[in-house]
Amino acid sequence: MKINLGITAILGFLAIVLGAFGAHALKSKIGLDQLKVFETGVRYQMYHVFVLLFVNTYTGFSQRVKNRISIFFFIGILFFSGSLYCLSLEIIVPKLIGPITPLGGLFFIIGWLILAFQFFKKQTTS
Repeated sequence: MKINLGITAILGFLAIVLGAFGAHALKSKIGLDQLKVFETGVRYQMYHVFVLLFVNTYTGFSQRVKNRISIFFFIGILFFSGSLYCLSLEIIVPKLIGPITPLGGLFFIIGWLILAFQFFKKQTTS
């Protein structure tokens, strides 16, 4: 649990730093469309940080379930938000990184489905 919360805290820290970087340093350096893409990456990263905090402090899940959900969200943040950062900053050729974004979205979706399944499973066994 501590490792999941530690990684989550680092991801939260990075979301704040990247959000500030986007709002201040990038505003005059990249186009409006690119800035929106960057902000989308930050927003989705922060959304999932909040969910990770909840998941990893919720006492109704086993550590195994917490780990499973966390891994999907960690990879989702890396692939989805990370690829949006790269695309907006033109760090990697869009043809190479573009297909990674939907893969990250898929990891988010799977994580959310596991979360929903666990809550429904909990309802039927209670």
